[in-house]
Amino acid sequence: MTENIDVLREVSPTIDLKDLGTVHRLGFGAMRIVGDGVWGEPASRGTAVDVVRRAVELGVDFIDTADSYGPNISEEIIAEALHPYPDGVRVATKVGFTRTGPGQWIPVGRPEYLRQQTELSLRKLKVDALDLLQLHRIDPKVDADEQFAVLRDLQQEGKVKALGLSEVSVDQLKAAGKFFTVSTVQNRYNLTDRTSEDVLEYAAEQGIGFIPWAPISAGELARPGGPLAEAAERLNASTSQVALAWLLRRSPVMMPIPGTGSIAHLEDNMGAGNVSIDDATYEELENAR
Repeated sequence: MTENIDVLREVSPTIDLKDLGTVHRLGFGAMRIVGDGVWGEPASRGTAVDVVRRAVELGVDFIDTADSYGPNISEEIIAEALHPYPDGVRVATKVGFTRTGPGQWIPVGRPEYLRQQTELSLRKLKVDALDLLQLHRIDPKVDADEQFAVLRDLQQEGKVKALGLSEVSVDQLKAAGKFFTVSTVQNRYNLTDRTSEDVLEYAAEQGIGFIPWAPISAGELARPGGPLAEAAERLNASTSQVALAWLLRRSPVMMPIPGTGSIAHLEDNMGAGNVSIDDATYEELENAR
């Protein structure tokens, strides 16, 4: 086990996040450690705890979750698995989505709600200050400035170390930046969905960590005979590993957080840090949309 940890730590690239510090760019997303529809308890809570612990054993020091995963359950499992947290491990969470049932997501950005949920996340994660708090969605029914202002206030009060946003435009990133230093932005991005290219470019220019959600989604590209499948065969890797390795090479601010409730899938995903994509393969995947 120690050998695996050392190998990953040697090859996994790092990033210096504003207000937070240095983390490895290949992290772990904790959305899949709860029940179906990101709702309720997982089939085995013990297995979920083991997955989180194994991620850290493999060198992961950045874990991403949200109050809405479960809801609440993902944060509780992370605390059960890791508290007191190992030195250097950062846990990012998100507020701003309510859940009314499996697969249902409703943005709520009222300042009192964002503050309430932040206080609850502090309690569930068993910390005095959240490493990274991200606004899960900007609620279109609430003035965006009000939502940004409460995040700023929470940081100034010492309840949050770093702040980020999720599913936003460049203009929204710039607007938030008038209230606080943006450490991360989390938008959907993968081999087949690059609609947030402008946000990625802005993040790279500003030194903002870009967390691509759904990082492994590759659709037809991963089918037998597809460019991703062929690249994986040439590189003696899985399609998931190649999709993640492509992201890591795509930009120095890219921070993939593949999520799973399976130790086997986790170990396969983390192997992406050992995959080196040659120039020709990178260009081939770059053009295969």
